[in-house]
Amino acid sequence: QVQLVESGGGLVQPGGSLRLSCQVSGSIFSLGAMGWYRQPPGNQRDFVAVITSGGSANYADSVKGRFSISRDNAKNTVYLQMNSLKPEDAAVYYCNAANVLSAMNPYYGMDYWGKGTLVTVSS
Repeated sequence: QVQLVESGGGLVQPGGSLRLSCQVSGSIFSLGAMGWYRQPPGNQRDFVAVITSGGSANYADSVKGRFSISRDNAKNTVYLQMNSLKPEDAAVYYCNAANVLSAMNPYYGMDYWGKGTLVTVSS
């Protein structure tokens, strides 16, 4: 069974930093792109950043220059370094792993989501 577990959320003051982690566990054969999305209270889930298996990254305009996504393929883990945090960055942050081949689905890539980690930005 493939599971994504996020960590690193919490309360931070405006201008502060947090680093989120998301580890994919299970009998994984390969991972495609991994990304982060966020959902503020009462709003839809929005794209934040994505990184391909080869390391190419893309960001939402709202976080460019402040957030950095990276991954450790050996650990099946993706990170999101968030700097210069603003109150509008507050949300539940979700990790996504795309096109995952695993023992349960060795021929058809599946997408998986974590349960989310809460980021609160407040003074």
